[in-house]
Amino acid sequence: MTRIDLGGLTAGPSQVWGGIRLVPLLRERPVEGLRLRRELYEDHTGLVRLDERHAYVSYVPHGFVADWSGTPGAAGTEERRQSAAYGTQMGTGTPVAVPVRGLHRPARKAGDGPARGRLRFLPLHLALEGYLALHFGGPSVVWDEWSRAAVRRGLSPREEQAYAGADVRGLAEALRIFEIHPDQCGVMVYAADALAAAFVVPHPDDYRALHPSLVQDLYGELVHQYAYYGAPVPEFTARIDDARGTVRTLADLRRAARAQEREWTAGHDTVMARELLETPYACERVQRKGRFGLYRFLPPFARDGLGQHIGEMITDHRGRTAYLKTFRLSDGQVRRGYLLRRLADTDWHLGHTAEAMGIGYGELVARIRRAGFGSLLNPHVVAQRSREAQGT
Repeated sequence: MTRIDLGGLTAGPSQVWGGIRLVPLLRERPVEGLRLRRELYEDHTGLVRLDERHAYVSYVPHGFVADWSGTPGAAGTEERRQSAAYGTQMGTGTPVAVPVRGLHRPARKAGDGPARGRLRFLPLHLALEGYLALHFGGPSVVWDEWSRAAVRRGLSPREEQAYAGADVRGLAEALRIFEIHPDQCGVMVYAADALAAAFVVPHPDDYRALHPSLVQDLYGELVHQYAYYGAPVPEFTARIDDARGTVRTLADLRRAARAQEREWTAGHDTVMARELLETPYACERVQRKGRFGLYRFLPPFARDGLGQHIGEMITDHRGRTAYLKTFRLSDGQVRRGYLLRRLADTDWHLGHTAEAMGIGYGELVARIRRAGFGSLLNPHVVAQRSREAQGT
């Protein structure tokens, strides 16, 4: 378990468009030895193969390439070639009459020769694959309460829904009018002042090239609802109280304004971004090259009322974040992750799971069904055990 380290990044004053708040993340010095660039695709629907037996269909408008080869001009360019995809929208199936593009694993090395120092990866695909694969194999012990299909196929098929950034009210307009700072290397996106996503890159040139891609990202159901129904949020304004008459020159005014900015930054990190920065995550390393490692992470699925985020990041040997992309889970997705974790902790024994959660057997069965896992249960055995539990 580890926390996200945004050392070297400073939150600048936010900019607001309706219910969307964008907080720029500034670096005094870019991360050396790493650059990111985008690759575009004409066909936006892809079949992503995880291995010989598992694959999923996804919306794939573009891909990301991490470059640590030191090749000049590698970042900030856009090419059309077959490689890993970036940005997905999970759905119930492949749209009719839309070409399906075959893609490799969510992260793979580019090859030999000049491309040896590059890694093509599927940013949000990595995070979603980690969440969708959470105890994907199903029951670890063949208890009578579980159906034959649950034992044979596990949680397959598994699906989750999300919204493209273009469908999040006000986001496209906010990104269009957003003022990009010279040292900006990332952004925090808020909807109705709820953290929707965090995006960090190693170099300001990378951010300027990738800033428009935020509208093609995917966002959770809760973010879509907050943006649609939420009221406009207040803008950041510097309020200087000069009751003591200390502001007499332009230099005094500049110092007072900078003090207001520092106060905003401290408040943002300790209040608004607290749920992301103070949560311990379970991380899995996907690839490593030199002093950089690509990881995906899952939250603890705690039922504490705070937002829960999945995502991926590239960190250096000191653990500092060079790249970060997050996705806020909906309440239903958090409940499903929490339920799967508790079932796995007790080897999928319903009675032991109900006891560990402090609820009755019937309530646990009801939660499993509400979570969309009812097809995994053997209805006849579960009904009999429920009657027995009520009799006792």
